[in-house]
Amino acid sequence: MSEFKLRKGKEKLFLALISSLTFLTVLPLLHIIFTVFEKGFQTLSKGGMNFLLGTLSEGGIGPAIVGTFFLTFLATLLGVPIAFFVGLYAYEFPNSTLGRWVKVLLQIMLEFPTILVGVFVMQILVVPMGTYSALAGALGLATILTPYVTIYTHEAMREIPSTYREAAYSLGLTRFKVLIRVLGPMAKRGILTGVLLGVAKVAGETAPLLFTVGGRYESYSISLTKPAGAIPLLIYQLVQSPSKADHEMAWGASLVLMLIFLAMFIPLRLSLKEVKL
Repeated sequence: MSEFKLRKGKEKLFLALISSLTFLTVLPLLHIIFTVFEKGFQTLSKGGMNFLLGTLSEGGIGPAIVGTFFLTFLATLLGVPIAFFVGLYAYEFPNSTLGRWVKVLLQIMLEFPTILVGVFVMQILVVPMGTYSALAGALGLATILTPYVTIYTHEAMREIPSTYREAAYSLGLTRFKVLIRVLGPMAKRGILTGVLLGVAKVAGETAPLLFTVGGRYESYSISLTKPAGAIPLLIYQLVQSPSKADHEMAWGASLVLMLIFLAMFIPLRLSLKEVKL
């Protein structure tokens, strides 16, 4: 009986230890969310709709909000189709020279300093055009998004049992149709997870935008060839100011950025239904 109690005591101690470590792991995230909400809500409640719709001189971040959505949309439009097909190639031809190099380079790109991406895009696009532009910013963000989608596509396809491929071939389907119409939908959950992570990553990026978009906060613009604003870039500029009002605006902009991310990520993530294999 005493041995049974000892085992139960060890089990409770282990569960308590695991629970404590889990809480300590998520504590920094909870602290960030709470701090941003606490400080940002004061700015939002004070500024009201003018803070969300007005220009910078009017005490608002409207152009930055529009710019963030515009740049994220363009980056997704540019990066996701390319990344998806590169992931399919790496899955379908894993032993080819190109397939092996693609996987290695993509792993490197995941940890590659994003500021260098901005410098690269500046040299190939901003300097020849002679101006900052939304297109340059979107190209930099698409470059950052690509490895996330590619790697998740590749890994999601690898998890599908080979019997489904063989069954599809037995029906007379071509390789392209097997990948796109059979295996692709089965790997949808993993692929969309990669897309969500990539979009979340680029929506909050600042470094590549320093060299590409220029910043536009006094007027609304959705032109590809003109400078654009973005919430992360605006926050970076505001926190460098010695003005207390600018710091308060930075907290408000941080809360808006966090709410945009949560509003996009959480519903989509919960809506993804797992495919039972």
